[in-house]
Amino acid sequence: MIVPEGIDDPARPSGGNTFDRRVCSGLAAAGWAVHVHAVAGSWPQPDASSHAALADAVRRIPDGAVALVDGLVASPAPEVLVPHANRLRLVALVHMPLGHTDDAAREREGAVLTAARSVVTTSAWARRVLLNLYSLPGDRVHVAEPGADAAELAAGTASAGALLSVAAVIRGKGHDVLLDALAMLPGLRWHCLCVGSLERDSAFAEGLRRRALDDGIDGRVRFSGTQTETDLARSYGAADVLVLPSRGETYGMVVTEALARGLPVIAAEVGGVPEALGHGADGTRPGLLVAPDDPPALRDALRAWLEDADLRRRLRRAARERRGSLARWSTTTSVVADVLVGAAR
Repeated sequence: MIVPEGIDDPARPSGGNTFDRRVCSGLAAAGWAVHVHAVAGSWPQPDASSHAALADAVRRIPDGAVALVDGLVASPAPEVLVPHANRLRLVALVHMPLGHTDDAAREREGAVLTAARSVVTTSAWARRVLLNLYSLPGDRVHVAEPGADAAELAAGTASAGALLSVAAVIRGKGHDVLLDALAMLPGLRWHCLCVGSLERDSAFAEGLRRRALDDGIDGRVRFSGTQTETDLARSYGAADVLVLPSRGETYGMVVTEALARGLPVIAAEVGGVPEALGHGADGTRPGLLVAPDDPPALRDALRAWLEDADLRRRLRRAARERRGSLARWSTTTSVVADVLVGAAR
C-alpha cells in the first residue's frame, strides 16, 4: 500500500488517514501480507522530490504485486505510475476526486485511473463523479463505505446548546460560514467547540478568531486545535449536535462518528454527506441538511434545533436508530479485500 507520509501522525488527523490505517490493519488481521510505503512529499501538489520519492517506492515493489495506492499520491502522478501498470496490479483508492473541479488535475487523474486495474472510492457520490468524468467500466469502480466504531451514547445537555464542529480549520470546511451563522443567533443559549488543526491554514484560522472577536461571540466559540482520541471522544460525549458546514465532502466520516454516539447532525448538503447521514427506521433523517456556503440557511437550521424541542426529539430518535445500521470497519476491509483479490487475478 502506497500512502502519503504522516498517516499515523496524530497532529494531522483526517478521514483519509484514518481510512488508510484501518484498511491496512484490517487486511493484516485478515491474513494479508501488507507492506506500507509512506511517501514523503507535498501531496496532492507534488514537486520533483515528491515524484522521485514515489518512483523509488514503486521500483521496490516486486513484479506482479498488488499495489493499493492512495489517491492523493496516485492521481497527480501518472508519469510515475502508468509505466508500471503492466508490471504491477494497480488499484487506486480515491478519497476525493481531484479532477472534480480542476481541468489539469482531471487529465492526470484520468490517466492513472484508466491504467489501474480497479478503483476504490468511499461513497456512491464519488463513484458517480468518477464514472461521469472518466471512461471507466462500471465494474471496475467500487465503493468501500468507511466504517464507524461502536461508542457510548452522548448524554447531551439540558439546553441542547452544546454545538460541536470536528474538522481541520481550513476554508473548505466552512468555519467562516459557521461563525457568520452563529453571529445571527445572539439571543439564544449556545456554545460551540471547534476541534481540528489550526496549522494547515494558520492565516485562515487567525482570521476566524478576529471575526469571532469582532462579532462579539469569541466567548462562546472555542478553537481547541487537534485532540487526542480520548479527548475527542470526551468532546463528542459532551455535545448535543454536530455541525459540519463543509463546502465539499466525499463522505464525511465525522458524521458517522457523531451518529455512533446518537448525536444528530446539521450539515451542508454536499458530496456524500447525505449518504453518511442516512435515515432512521421510519425514514426520518437524523439531522438537517442545508445549502452549502449559505450562512442564513445554517442559521435557520441552528435556530430550529435550539428552539424546537419536538424537532430535537425526532432527530435524536432517528440518530439512535441510524446508530444501529452504521457500517463497521470489518465490512469496509472485506470490500477492499474483494477488490484486491480481483486485481490479483
